Amino acid sequence: MSSPSDSWAVDLVAAPLPKNEEEVKTWLKRYRIDEVECLMSDIAGIARGKAMPAKKFADLKPSYLANSIFYQSITGDYVDIEGMENQWMEKDVMLVPDIATMRPLPWAKEPTVQVIHDLEQLEGGPVETAPRNVLKRIVQLYTDKSWKAVVAPELEFYLTAMNKDPNEALEAPIGRSGRQSISRQAYSMSAVDEYETIIDDIYDFAEAQGLEIDTITQEGGAAQLEINLDHGDPVELADQVFFFKRLIREAALRHNCYATFMAKPMDDEPGSAMHLHHSVVDIETGKNIFSNEDGSETDLFRWFIGGQQHYAPGAMVFYAPYVNSYRRVAGGWSAPANVEWSHDNRTVGLRIPNSGPAARRVENRVVGADANGYLALAASLACGYLGMMGKIEPREECTEDASERPTTLPSSLQRAIDEFGDVPELQEILSQEFSDLYKAIKLHELEEFLRVISPWEREHLLLTV
Repeated sequence: MSSPSDSWAVDLVAAPLPKNEEEVKTWLKRYRIDEVECLMSDIAGIARGKAMPAKKFADLKPSYLANSIFYQSITGDYVDIEGMENQWMEKDVMLVPDIATMRPLPWAKEPTVQVIHDLEQLEGGPVETAPRNVLKRIVQLYTDKSWKAVVAPELEFYLTAMNKDPNEALEAPIGRSGRQSISRQAYSMSAVDEYETIIDDIYDFAEAQGLEIDTITQEGGAAQLEINLDHGDPVELADQVFFFKRLIREAALRHNCYATFMAKPMDDEPGSAMHLHHSVVDIETGKNIFSNEDGSETDLFRWFIGGQQHYAPGAMVFYAPYVNSYRRVAGGWSAPANVEWSHDNRTVGLRIPNSGPAARRVENRVVGADANGYLALAASLACGYLGMMGKIEPREECTEDASERPTTLPSSLQRAIDEFGDVPELQEILSQEFSDLYKAIKLHELEEFLRVISPWEREHLLLTV
């Protein structure tokens, strides 16, 4: 660790976390934890919740939040949901801790842990608008078929100099050489070394929280990095994306810079993605259902791809949830604008990486880094599931540069909202209540954006038209 204030966290690196509710009180007391942050993800993926003394949390008594926490846009405005009865009564929903997600907060000054909570209705049953519950709903569909979905996210982000004026363009921070990074340094170890102290803190924070990093690499943009996570259960990996976004931002702030997961933060630099790898195994046998005994590709594998292709336009509102998201897609730079599929071809939206039959998987390369990990995984897995259930055949494999092919994905947030509205089966599988809420929030955010006059308009229209 790089600061004496977090030396308490060093003691927890090798400490086994509590496995169940019975161990919580003893564990919190043993490691002298002062505070517990009770967290959940809102629609945007922002950590919300409440903090309480560890002694109070140890009693594991119910705590509550207003259900209106899910009615907020990215700006914090509350959105009216058409057809929702008694929306503004702000009824309570119950926070239920998932003890398996308890993690130390190594950047806190005092011994603190965070715990992800699920949300339940007071009368029983999950809150359908909670993103983690949306993903659990889709995972359960796989479980009901005796399948286990396996995923592995790759998370890209930029380090930038501190930017206190939103009207000013972002810039790469000064590295250890005393100079700013330049782009087109993909896989450069020297470029990674420029921000060695920040990366060291990311590793330290991850170790303190028991989070595994597969690799860290330099991407194509100036001070653009990528973290690859190990494969595993979709909910657990979405939890890790949730934790890592916060962790990386905190590590950057320690060194007087920002970490941003905007899809397209800089005009002349490539966008940031969150590539999602998917495979599915049979729960009983543990075998990959995408591969036959002789190693060939199964029908289910083809249908999974077919579903990804067929429903991608409707799911785009989850893969690219903001106006800025479509600047990444429109800007090219390795961001696919269609969902062609191919083996070992990074220009397509659906890539089949090199692997043996046991590890055969589909990589969704459309998703932006700004997506809510729970919702992006839920939507992507839902598309594959619908494809397998509907036996949807994929288009013929693309064996060329897919960027030369026509755009088949929505090119704007408005178009993406419309496409989602035209796919009732995708709305239903995610839950109609959630889908209606999500559409309303996205429309509100779009309207908010359209009320803002941009520098481009002032520059080119003020004295010209």
